[in-house]
Amino acid sequence: MNKWLRLSLAHGLFIVSFIAVWEIASAYKLLDPTFFGRPSGIVAYLWRGFVSERTLWNDLFYTVLAATIAFWAGSIAAVCVGLLFAMLPRLHRACEPYLTLLNAMPRIALAPLFLLWFGLGIGSKIAVAVSLTFFIVLSSTVAGIRGVNSDHLVLSRALGATPSQIFFKVTLPSAVPIIFSGLRLGLVYALLGVVGAELIAAEHGLGQVLAYLQSTFDMDGVMALLFLLAMLGLSITFVMNWLERRLLVWQ
Repeated sequence: MNKWLRLSLAHGLFIVSFIAVWEIASAYKLLDPTFFGRPSGIVAYLWRGFVSERTLWNDLFYTVLAATIAFWAGSIAAVCVGLLFAMLPRLHRACEPYLTLLNAMPRIALAPLFLLWFGLGIGSKIAVAVSLTFFIVLSSTVAGIRGVNSDHLVLSRALGATPSQIFFKVTLPSAVPIIFSGLRLGLVYALLGVVGAELIAAEHGLGQVLAYLQSTFDMDGVMALLFLLAMLGLSITFVMNWLERRLLVWQ
């Protein structure tokens, strides 16, 4: 039995055991289902939401759509600004205090302001998520460019490479792995930003459903949506890791 199969079986055994203990403890009132829910209730809620009543598909679509738009908008803007800072170091030094100040602001606390500006629709959710994604990807882009091996730059100049050749053939390829790490984290934070904004106020979305379930003390539904969001984040991480391995195979 290979190592991967043994590890998968161990994880599967742990998860099954955990769910079984949770269900038994809930059935015998060792854990109050009012506060912790129970696995059978969670499965029943997800079945109704995705199979029988199919009410969760629409909210899942709005959440994923907002997170995707926010990720692409924030990431493209951040990479462009980061590359501009790399080509114009004086501009970076001039803007850095203001960017640090903006990044220090808690974006979830600013969500009511975004709601006022963009309304209850998808626009305010995208704005919150973009504000999170932008600074994460920007920091990774700048760090990746700054972390380029100085020996490679010196050798390139000694061989007669022009500044543009150094930037596009040495600096940028060397920075791509760190930039991609920022993109992976930025996608997760885009999802977190959208759900956080939906929790405050929204017309659609998993966060809006989660807020309603919390207010009605439907813990099976709350736990089901938390599980769904965790699986969504885990899937995003796996996909981004796979893309990174495929795109950076040249390293």
